[in-house]
Amino acid sequence: MKKNIHPEYREVVFQDTSSGFKFITRSTMNSNETVTMEDGKTYPVIKVEVSSESHPFYTGKNVLLDTAGRVEKFRNRYQKK
Repeated sequence: MKKNIHPEYREVVFQDTSSGFKFITRSTMNSNETVTMEDGKTYPVIKVEVSSESHPFYTGKNVLLDTAGRVEKFRNRYQKK
């Protein structure tokens, strides 16, 4: 690889701001904030709004739509034709 053209690839912590969930992974993202994890090491921290800990698809808290009401509306609207 050519030198000085690639971003630094290092371990960083992604923190979910809604749930406080943190996980360590590797990334090229930069951050001025740092956090000390349970292993005693200090890592740059990247704050995200949604992660697998807070996303409705992964938590099973999906919002169910009122499909029966929508079907009845459709039938009532097009029944006249």
